[in-house]
Amino acid sequence: MISSVRGTILQKTSEYVVVDVGGIGFKVFVTSTTLGALGAVGDTATLMTHMYVREDNLSLYGFATDEERRMFELLLGVSGVGPKMAIGILSTAALDSLRVAIASGSTDTLTRVPGIGAKLAGRIVLELKGKIDPRSVAGREPELVATDPDVLAALTNLGYSVVEAQSAIRSLPTDASISTEEKILQALRYFAEQRG
Repeated sequence: MISSVRGTILQKTSEYVVVDVGGIGFKVFVTSTTLGALGAVGDTATLMTHMYVREDNLSLYGFATDEERRMFELLLGVSGVGPKMAIGILSTAALDSLRVAIASGSTDTLTRVPGIGAKLAGRIVLELKGKIDPRSVAGREPELVATDPDVLAALTNLGYSVVEAQSAIRSLPTDASISTEEKILQALRYFAEQRG
């Protein structure tokens, strides 16, 4: 198994990076948090990785911290949660917020993630609650990385990935008077500008 990679960033997209390690380019899928922590193309990056091996799929997932990788692996242990959904969860909910939600038995944070309904959110909380130390999250409140879950849901329903939607949401003004529809339009303009 590949536990970590360190090398030069050759390519950086909204869903993955390609890291050159000794002349071999590793395509590593990352969360929006990890993507934000990485430098630019040409910079050196170190990623903690999880190699996902299935009969028809061999993928590498990378994380800026070992804690984020550990949460990813815990999420994979839940029935019905695959690597793409686990990446989506970690891209939508901050790591501390996710721990708080699971430790407190709250499904609200999880149900705001596109593709996760009340039933799956309940299963995640139930299966992981005993694996999160409640003392490590005492007194904290869960919060989404994305400040607007309605816009996130709309963009993912239009076919954008959670990571792409997160990037667009971060580019939006924080003016509370802007309607959800206007935010979606501005996010679509952001995507148009990114494509040139």
